[in-house]
Amino acid sequence: MGVGAGDMPHRSGTTAQRVRIGLTGLAFAFLLVLLGSIVSRSGTDANSAAIENAATNTPKEPLAELGVAPGSDQSEKDESNSGGK
Repeated sequence: MGVGAGDMPHRSGTTAQRVRIGLTGLAFAFLLVLLGSIVSRSGTDANSAAIENAATNTPKEPLAELGVAPGSDQSEKDESNSGGK
């Protein structure tokens, strides 16, 4: 008839070896995700500092500084105090 799972001889090392390989694979996947997280965070820290610097250096009224649109009275006072361009 057919060959079933009960017909296979039981080997004592097979189950232990499968568990060991599974745990090794799980540990490898964990270390890979941990390494990816570390690399991702280090890249984010540099980017967040650059974004923060860019946010503080952005003009308050960029169109007014380019001369495309009239600026408010406050921006004209700021330019006259800082020396203007």
